[in-house]
Amino acid sequence: MSHPESPENPEERAPAPPADPWKSFSAVMAATLILEAIVVLLAIPVVGAVGGGLTSVSLGYLIGLAALLILLAGLQRRSWAIWANLSVQVLLLAGFAVYPGVGFIGVLFTGLWALIAYFRAEVRRRRQYGQLPPD
Repeated sequence: MSHPESPENPEERAPAPPADPWKSFSAVMAATLILEAIVVLLAIPVVGAVGGGLTSVSLGYLIGLAALLILLAGLQRRSWAIWANLSVQVLLLAGFAVYPGVGFIGVLFTGLWALIAYFRAEVRRRRQYGQLPPD
């Protein structure tokens, strides 16, 4: 038995509102930060086995950086989040002092964040020129 309020014909339904690109964009940034934190934590056994060994400084650096990345993942709806994400890449690039492999991780993720920043600028540009629905 059908309800009188709900149309049986799918064409009679109201169209869904357009997806908010900023909501999905912040989810992508949060997921990237979580992935980055996992990669940083996976560097701990590598630094211990292959590098010069784990010291309290190198272990504190890696765990502290991973904790910062996880903390930032929860703040991705803020307007300044993209700039904080880009800034924290400088800390990851400083990983060359701990072990070259950690610095290489920094290079890879810095490139990824540069690509994300480009996509953000492109969404803003398209919205400005009316190619995307307004906020």
